[in-house]
Amino acid sequence: MTRVAAAALVALCAAAIVPAGARPAPPNAADLEAEVVCPVCETTIDQSNAPVAERMKLYIRERIAAGATEQQIKDALVREFGPGVLATPEKSGFGLLAWLVPLAALVVGAVVVGLLVRAWSRSRDTRPEETLLDPELERRVDEELARFDG
Repeated sequence: MTRVAAAALVALCAAAIVPAGARPAPPNAADLEAEVVCPVCETTIDQSNAPVAERMKLYIRERIAAGATEQQIKDALVREFGPGVLATPEKSGFGLLAWLVPLAALVVGAVVVGLLVRAWSRSRDTRPEETLLDPELERRVDEELARFDG
């Protein structure tokens, strides 16, 4: 009987934590508007007052009210306006270059700067002849220093 009671208690706790048929929270219209670009002025529609941007905002709000997910709304906008309507490029295919090229440029830049700093620091150490004084000048400096020491 205790096993049955323990199993019932576990099932009850699980049901309390995750209600059956729970739907994910509806998408946030403001977040979606910040991720969609106006095809006219090429800014996100949350910053645009163009008529098409206003219609897109209305469409997003209507689709959210109808229970559509964020991905469904984005897919519908991409079908209507093309992939350029999304503020962030896709993470596959050609759009992947938009993510990788800046990262590669940063890595290459860091390597170049590191190599330049290394070469510069080594070049300073390989020229000791520039730091040597003329023998006559060195003798005079030694005489002047001896006067102060003694």
